[in-house]
Amino acid sequence: MIRLQFVLGGGLSSAAIAWFSSGHFSHVDAVLPSGDLLGARSDQIGLIPPGVQQRPPMYERWRERVVMKFTTDPAKERKFYDFLHDQLGKPYDKTAILGFVAGRDWRSADAWFCSELQAAALEIAEITPLLYCPTNKVTPATLAAIGSAIGGVIG
Repeated sequence: MIRLQFVLGGGLSSAAIAWFSSGHFSHVDAVLPSGDLLGARSDQIGLIPPGVQQRPPMYERWRERVVMKFTTDPAKERKFYDFLHDQLGKPYDKTAILGFVAGRDWRSADAWFCSELQAAALEIAEITPLLYCPTNKVTPATLAAIGSAIGGVIG
């Protein structure tokens, strides 16, 4: 099973991300089988640097948290998690927010922001088909909509 955690943080930057992306969420992480979270962040969490990192569950207090589950076969699940683990240590995509306006390609694997990383992992694992969406518009809200459309279950 693959689980994605969609959240809305309590800070001003989280509110701005949710508002600017016309959605309710400001961040998304993959929930690993261990319960830890793997995702891309722009900020340091404790001693964990920014970028694509594994973080402990509940590393932040969320205003809202929704977990979406995807049931799939073991081979696709393994591809999903292998891809994410291969991205560990890559930098946060600092141009991502500007990319909403400037047209950055979200599939560029040199740096990630949260929803780009999870969307790429879902594509690589063939959980989603090749996503047809603007190259600069994979937001947490977009990914939540895609997830619910392909059968992701909230819970």
